Amino acid sequence: MTGCLAVRACLLSFGDRLINVFSIYHPMHEVSVVSDLVSAIITELDKYSVEKVEEVTLVIGELTSLGTEQMEFAYEVVTKGTVLEGSKLIIETEEIEVHCESCGYDGPVETLVSDYSGHSIPILSCPKCKGHVKVTAGQTCSVKNLRILEA
Repeated sequence: MTGCLAVRACLLSFGDRLINVFSIYHPMHEVSVVSDLVSAIITELDKYSVEKVEEVTLVIGELTSLGTEQMEFAYEVVTKGTVLEGSKLIIETEEIEVHCESCGYDGPVETLVSDYSGHSIPILSCPKCKGHVKVTAGQTCSVKNLRILEA
């Protein structure tokens, strides 16, 4: 299962069907994102004979500003009493990458590191020519795969 997160919409792909997790704009808070992802996963799993989900792997882009620890905590709380309860949540980070129309650069962006918060701030301009760029990676919020035990 895969999907993508544009800044304000998340589509999960299940085979040939796309499911819009956020039909309206939701603030990108970890609990609401995890709740919507879990709901979409459960809705899809209800169509199959699944005894237990052992592992859920998500891909989360750096531009989503979603915190891994907060998502893990929310996942533990939101999955209680569901087929996902007790499953291991694995979060893979997708780094920010851009394409520059001016010079053809493809690759990662430069970042500013904040002294007071420990966070880095991406510079969304070309690291080579400082031109305008198109973001090509780093906005994803997707279910990469599930490891399940069938009934």
